[in-house]
Amino acid sequence: MLYAILCYAHEETVFAWSKEEEASVMERLHAVQEPLAKAGKLGPVGRLMPTTAATTVRKGKDEALVLDGPFAETKEVLLGFYTAEFDSLDEAVAFSKDLSAVNPGSSSYEIRPFYVFHPNEIKAAEGGSS
Repeated sequence: MLYAILCYAHEETVFAWSKEEEASVMERLHAVQEPLAKAGKLGPVGRLMPTTAATTVRKGKDEALVLDGPFAETKEVLLGFYTAEFDSLDEAVAFSKDLSAVNPGSSSYEIRPFYVFHPNEIKAAEGGSS
């Protein structure tokens, strides 16, 4: 099963790290990720830019509204994500606990199974062109 592991944190803390602190955290995170990567089970991993760089498109009454920044006002924000294949939820939880143990900037990890959609493959299966 594919899982998305969403990393929530206080961005003002994470983006205030010195280059040395950042490098140290990334080194520890890499050590946790490496076994999954070597097994071919780690998918894309990403860190999002600060919410000050975000744009939100929200459905309006007549047309979509485009807003600067995130819509939600929260202390913790979605900071980044991991995608990985695990045989069970227990494995995903264990991986998330390992990430949490080495990442001082993260407050929580949300684990959600997900499906990958490939629209071009659907068209091809239906007899359309891809």
